[in-house]
Amino acid sequence: MTEEEFDAFYATAFPRLTGQLYAFTGDHGEAQDVVQEAFVRAWGRRRQFLADSAPEAWIRTVAMRLAVSRWRRAKRWLELVRRTPPPDSTPGPDPEHTALVAALRELPEVQRMAIVLHHLCDLSVQQVASETGAPVGTVKARLSRGRAALAKRLAVDEADGPVREESGRVR
Repeated sequence: MTEEEFDAFYATAFPRLTGQLYAFTGDHGEAQDVVQEAFVRAWGRRRQFLADSAPEAWIRTVAMRLAVSRWRRAKRWLELVRRTPPPDSTPGPDPEHTALVAALRELPEVQRMAIVLHHLCDLSVQQVASETGAPVGTVKARLSRGRAALAKRLAVDEADGPVREESGRVR
């Protein structure tokens, strides 16, 4: 089957197969997903479909097997969740984490991204530069400025409590 023939086959068979799998699964989105996955698998075999007399049957079989496999996986997951009770209580974030997140939100986006990628995701300066598309020197400057801004925002005078800026804002 050529690419053009496969495209035509897809256009005519996809709605029909989706309807059939919808009847099988009871979930239209799931039916679309498994039929699409079956077509993706069929794409690699499209040349062999010429010899096969029923390519639609092959795709339907693959889609039904995928649906059953997903159902089994979901069932196993549900059984696991039922056997493992949730913890009695989930602790909230500690005050330092909350303060850090609040301070990070106040940074310009480029500085915040550099800080998060470098310090929280453990990427090197070169990797941060690669991910952000910025030169290494720019990343270093963003890290330096970001750390300085965070230090000001997170500074606490142990004797007096939070440090007040000249404007009266609490840092």
